[in-house]
Amino acid sequence: MAARGIVLRPHMKTAKSIEVARHAHRSGQGPITVSTLAEAEYFARHGFRDMTYAVGLAPHTAARAMRLRKAGIDLKVLLDSPEQAAMLGAAGRAAGVTPSAFIEIDCDGHRGGLTTIDPKLIAVAAALAEAGVKLAGILTHAGESYGLCTPEALIAAAETERAVAVAAANELRAAGHECPVVSVGSTPTAHFAEDLTGVTEVRAGVYMFFDLVMHGVGVCATDDIAISVLATVIGTKPEKGWILVDAGWMALSRDRGTAAQLVDQGYGLVCDLSGKVYPDLIVTQASQEHGILAIRPGSARALPDLSIGAKVRILPNHACATASQHELYNVVSAGSEAIETQWPRVRGW
Repeated sequence: MAARGIVLRPHMKTAKSIEVARHAHRSGQGPITVSTLAEAEYFARHGFRDMTYAVGLAPHTAARAMRLRKAGIDLKVLLDSPEQAAMLGAAGRAAGVTPSAFIEIDCDGHRGGLTTIDPKLIAVAAALAEAGVKLAGILTHAGESYGLCTPEALIAAAETERAVAVAAANELRAAGHECPVVSVGSTPTAHFAEDLTGVTEVRAGVYMFFDLVMHGVGVCATDDIAISVLATVIGTKPEKGWILVDAGWMALSRDRGTAAQLVDQGYGLVCDLSGKVYPDLIVTQASQEHGILAIRPGSARALPDLSIGAKVRILPNHACATASQHELYNVVSAGSEAIETQWPRVRGW
């Protein structure tokens, strides 16, 4: 992004850790993106000042966000209706601050937002002006890119994301509204975008760790995945082709994001303690505190000989979901089993 002259606004929803944020932004002030106000408050306490809260607004979150603005944090919020604009304006007046908001744009039907031809687009901008809210710009997210798996499809998704975002910004400008920021981003499209003309910033988050869904999309190799759950073998059932570990869905999460991909990784792909993948060994079943390791259906690989007490690492389907099950990261260097430090993470909303 730096080489393209584009601002990178990393999404901290994956890591939720000040130590990771400081690696992403050496300045320690931002810009960053957050998915909860608990994150915004946490990063504000640690010196970050430039944030976008990229989740739709409700009355209680508007009031809470305005408290952060009153404390000197440049927190921009997200909305897509005149009702939210009026609500935000009222929250700003109550706090004695001027709010700043993005209008959410729908570029692929994945979630919320307005299309470029929706009359509400101009109506929302007008409602913001009437409510005394500064229009920060437009924001979109190509969430459907997570379901793709070829470079051609990802390049096309990135171009659609860019083109829709720029078109929305131009619609607003043609109607007399300033639209300084054109914000796009997802980890897949950020990696595959060939043209970012008209875009001013890109948001991405899971790239900090990567995961098996991103591997299935084609964004990374398994060796690029920097997060894993350390588990211990607690039983064997050779007659069933099973190895039992003490990591169930409470440790791994219930996310089955690879189930719809070309290669289903179960609840996670299994590695040895150093991170080397056991070919075709996945977590096929998970209960609350138990995981069952087995060879992927259809594979002729042999089950590895793992004794009781042996340690394995499980690569997650979805880094955000798995990390959210834990309070901190134990940090190790490649090729080492020694824990060098621990990085706490924020939880809650």
